[in-house]
Amino acid sequence: MPDQLDHVWNRLTRFVAPMSVMVAVAWALPCASLAKPGWQMLPSDGAVDYQLGGAYPPEDRVSVVVRDSTAEPSAGRYNICYVNVFQTQPGRLQWWLSHHPNALLRDDDGNLVADPGWPDEYVLDTRTEATRAQIADAARGTIELCAAKGFDAVEFDNLDSWTRFETLTVDGNIALATTLVDVAHGLGLAAGQKNAPDLGARGPGAGFDFVISEECAAWGECGVYRDHYGANHIDVEYDGALGKAGSFAALCKLPDQPTLTVLRDHNLVGPGQAGYVFELCSAG
Repeated sequence: MPDQLDHVWNRLTRFVAPMSVMVAVAWALPCASLAKPGWQMLPSDGAVDYQLGGAYPPEDRVSVVVRDSTAEPSAGRYNICYVNVFQTQPGRLQWWLSHHPNALLRDDDGNLVADPGWPDEYVLDTRTEATRAQIADAARGTIELCAAKGFDAVEFDNLDSWTRFETLTVDGNIALATTLVDVAHGLGLAAGQKNAPDLGARGPGAGFDFVISEECAAWGECGVYRDHYGANHIDVEYDGALGKAGSFAALCKLPDQPTLTVLRDHNLVGPGQAGYVFELCSAG
């Protein structure tokens, strides 16, 4: 009997001893949720300029700049790279027809679906895993370019395409977005949700680090973004479309308006060009 007890005890100690070491190591490790990400987060203060119509030297008070992926980042600032993922870029239809024709959304008659607001942009089909993989493969090169140029983050435009084209689904768009966020994070870039307040908690759930909204004050949507992103929010309002606020000064005083709010002209032109508008809520 003693021999049997010794045998049992020896087996227990071989199991318990390593387990105690594992527990000790686990307690010694920092909590994963407290670890810093491998990318730089959006500053929650300062001032922002939205320069998609062409790059130009920002005002000194500007600390965050959004530019197209074809442009270079602005030295000494937090730079966000614009990537049009859920629709084709103007002038790129032939490339898609040659490389990924099945990734283009078509109507019941087999015709390509264009965005009525941007007729040279064609909608991409996010409904299947196969087409999402093709879209992600095409977008990867642009995201890699953003990282190579030294941008800090990316924003993925037309995420809300499912709200404008009824054959698309929110689940398909979220699945693609999650893949693209992982690509961005793997390259050391923060990732920004573009519009789509209907996503609610599914935006941060997909891994997005911040959000860029257009006209959230004019549409009464800023509070929705604030609920899910807090101060990690850029809002672009457009001249002549300020909704009930009436003036930009009044809009800036709205309770849910983020610090990083900018008023721009619809064409996002540069200084010296006809129609240029640039105003800030923040003191900068």
